Amino acid sequence: MGNSTAYPVFRTTDPAEAYARAEWLRALLETCEDEVALYAELLTAADVRRMAEVLPGVRPDYLDARTGPAGEYLRFDLDPLTAEDAALEPHLPLDVMVDVPTGSAEERFAAAVGRGTAAVHWRGRWPADPETGSGGSPKYDGVQIVFHGDRAQWGGWTEQHTVFVHVSKFGDEHRARKLAAAIGGEVLGEAQLGW
Repeated sequence: MGNSTAYPVFRTTDPAEAYARAEWLRALLETCEDEVALYAELLTAADVRRMAEVLPGVRPDYLDARTGPAGEYLRFDLDPLTAEDAALEPHLPLDVMVDVPTGSAEERFAAAVGRGTAAVHWRGRWPADPETGSGGSPKYDGVQIVFHGDRAQWGGWTEQHTVFVHVSKFGDEHRARKLAAAIGGEVLGEAQLGW
């Protein structure tokens, strides 16, 4: 049980550059799970439409729970591709959280991110590192991008996009530094609580 340890290794205001560095890291994983987790806050009608095009059939939901007159939880039920802006706007903000097959939507998802916080999580296992004697940890290892954020646990909006490496439950700063160097980055501050 427990969470991974996440190290921020690259930060930029360019979402395409953040995605490229994260993809580069993902390619260094010895194994990568078959599914990737995607999350985005949708703050505008345009955000909702872009995500509906990238993730067909995936319905957004209310960012904050909403209840009806009898206390029942309400679900967002408009078709984002056909609803007019005037119909969508009273429902904002929305969010979307979905697992999709790895390699199927991540790049288009990253290009569709608006001004809200968003994230991509690839889980896998880092190769063994004979230099330090550390092995990979499939439960904890992986790569994460947080768009408009600098926290692996998502908290607080920023202009910047941060790439994280996740390593073991107990952390492995040496491995994080080597991975950061492989993409032209560096460990940017303290380790954080991961997934």
